[in-house]
Amino acid sequence: MIPGVAIRYRLPQLAVSFIALLFGVLAGLARMDWQTMVLNPNLPSIHGPLMVAGFLGTLISLERAVAMDRLWAYSAPGLTALGIIFLLTGISYAGGSLLFIGGSLGLVLILGIFFYRQPAVYSATLVLGALSLFIGNFFFYYTYFIYTFVFWWIAFLIFTIAGERLELSRMVKISRIAHIAFIIALLIFIAGLFSTARLIGIAMVAISLWLLQYDVASRTLRHTGLPRFIAVCLVSGYVWLSIGGILIFLYGNAGAGPYYDASLHSILLGFVFAMIFGHAPIIFPAVIGIPVPFHRRFYIHLILLQLSLLLRLIGDFSGVVSAVQWGGLLNAITLLIFFGNTASAVISVKVKEIKRGP
Repeated sequence: MIPGVAIRYRLPQLAVSFIALLFGVLAGLARMDWQTMVLNPNLPSIHGPLMVAGFLGTLISLERAVAMDRLWAYSAPGLTALGIIFLLTGISYAGGSLLFIGGSLGLVLILGIFFYRQPAVYSATLVLGALSLFIGNFFFYYTYFIYTFVFWWIAFLIFTIAGERLELSRMVKISRIAHIAFIIALLIFIAGLFSTARLIGIAMVAISLWLLQYDVASRTLRHTGLPRFIAVCLVSGYVWLSIGGILIFLYGNAGAGPYYDASLHSILLGFVFAMIFGHAPIIFPAVIGIPVPFHRRFYIHLILLQLSLLLRLIGDFSGVVSAVQWGGLLNAITLLIFFGNTASAVISVKVKEIKRGP
């Protein structure tokens, strides 16, 4: 594909995904009684769909479309981006959720082609993740309460990340027994989706321990610069996944309340955003075609993520509502700092290019 044509499709979809993130964060703050300016009074009720099916669904689909390098593949993130617009503007909630279904079906097709070309455990795991997103979006379309199907969306994120890390772990020659252990953990998770959250919690802990043991991040911790930063992000995320698994084992059937908040955000913030922080210097250049050089200030948003989430969980378990509120606000500020640090790194590259001249 001609690079200019590819960028023309990528940037609008990437921009819409970030808009979903922005309003998803505002919706989350509104749910915690922070006064936020929102365009849609019903926005707090779609906090989860905007963050998972919208922001993350579009971002991950876009990443896969770039890897596929075929024009038709951009229809997947394109549909979810359009779904975001439908939800945010209130044009049609049903239409927006239907577009999410179409986008996730496109992701299943993309990853299905990858699996056909390279049949392996990691590629099968990625397909399972996309199927989980499709099923979760299907439930959302039929207006099920989110707590009844949120684990399908979580499966999408965990399977996608675990599959990608398994693919990279081929460099360390994982044994057959380790592969079997990984598959067993996935099967337990899938069994939990059809039965009890306790099995899902067990599977999450098993997957996190597997990643801590076999992922290349455990070895690149000894490196310096960007490799070490990525490794620290990943390891911290795996720890939060384990914490989230334990909480889901204990409180996964709560459906609402502080324990529900602690369980979900340990995964969706502690695990998922640690992955985003770590992979951003690699993913963003692939998508926008501009390098993101590593800076030590990247550790600021990573550390703030840990502290703000800890404060939020302390509030959840102590019953101190103000701690939950301030933790949530600091979560939002952390994301702003992340984007600020990333943008400044990109700008620094452009400034250097201008100074060097043609």
